[in-house]
Order: sequence, then structure tokens, then C-alpha cells
Amino acid sequence: MPIITDAFEDLFPDKNIKDYNFSIKYTDRFKPYNANVKYRKNFFEFNLSKKWKRVSREIQIGLLQGLLLKIFKEKKNTFNIDLYNSFMKKIHIAVPKTKTDPVLEDSFNRINENYFFGLIEKPNLEWHDSIRRLGTYEYGSDAISISKILQADMDVLDYVMYHEILHKKHKFHSKNGRSYHHTKEFREKEKQFENSNEMEERIKTLVRQKARKRFILF
Repeated sequence: MPIITDAFEDLFPDKNIKDYNFSIKYTDRFKPYNANVKYRKNFFEFNLSKKWKRVSREIQIGLLQGLLLKIFKEKKNTFNIDLYNSFMKKIHIAVPKTKTDPVLEDSFNRINENYFFGLIEKPNLEWHDSIRRLGTYEYGSDAISISKILQADMDVLDYVMYHEILHKKHKFHSKNGRSYHHTKEFREKEKQFENSNEMEERIKTLVRQKARKRFILF
């Protein structure tokens, strides 16, 4: 039985799968373990990182079910979605740590020692060129990526690094098939950074100096 049939019929037993068409493609275009779905005229096009090919069928079903819930805008949970969430929270253990940078490594070490007792495993560390995305943490590649514009202010760099390390530590909260990354607990932890309000203002000033675009932390 095709994997999408198992995913769909387990998630929506009251819907007729024959009313829809599906395709699943594994691609090199995505970072490890990323995926998306496009939907138009009852046709679902799933695009998955090639890394998913080596993952168990049961976990892939959970991934597909999570994407289906986004399209149908429904809230449900299944055993397979729980398996998928558990996999994504633990995949960092197996990811090779091959990317680093001396400036980013110094920032990571400062934050790790000052706020996490040195207990956070160093992830991959890299720069990116975006102005709008000041920092990101990728679960599948266990990578923190920081915008190069923060090279102009090491204090702000440390603040953004702290934000991304929080993502690495706390991962995400799942409920009814939805994942929440900036929870109330996360925001409370974020405010524990020394002079966090000042850092937010300095971020706005720095970004305005570079370009009049809204900044986003993921």
C-alpha cells in the first residue's frame, strides 16, 4: 500500500482518498530532513529532502500527516506524528558537526558557559547573508546560522546566538498535530538574557542602518 494512502486514511477515515491525487518527490534542494507540500485543485505535491529516504516508513507517515493537517487546517494527533516529532527532537545526536567559524564559536562558547553551564553540545555554526533572518536553528542539520550584519555588534550577536541556542535546547512543543516554537516558556527564557530589552532596540537600529526591512528570528 502506498505510504500516502496509509498516512491519509489513518488521519482522515471519513474522507474519500479517491477525491485527491498525490505525488511524493525526494529532492536535494532542501536542507536535511526539510519538507513541504503544495496543494492545488485536489492535487497534493509533497517535496521531501532525500535524507527522508533512509528513515522508517512509520516516521515518514507522521511527516506526511503533519503536512496534510496544515493543508486541511485541522488539529489532530496520531501515533505516527508522535514518532515524527520524537525523531526531529533527537536527530541532532546523529548529525555530523563539520561547520564552524571562530567568531561564531567564541559567541556560542560565551553563551553556553554564561547561561547553560556549558552543557549544550556545539552545533554546526555558519553565517548567512540575509538581513531579514538574523538567526535560525535547523533541527535536521543541527545548525545555527547567523546573519553577517551582526558582525558589527558582538553584544547583539550574543543575544541572537542565545535565542537560537534556546531553540536547540527546548526544541518545540507539539499539540494536536501542530508544532509551537516560540512558546510562553521560550519567551520567558529569552527575557532572562542580560539587558534583553536593550538588545531588541539595538537590533532594530542595526537593521535600519542596513536596510529598511523587518527583521525575523526563527
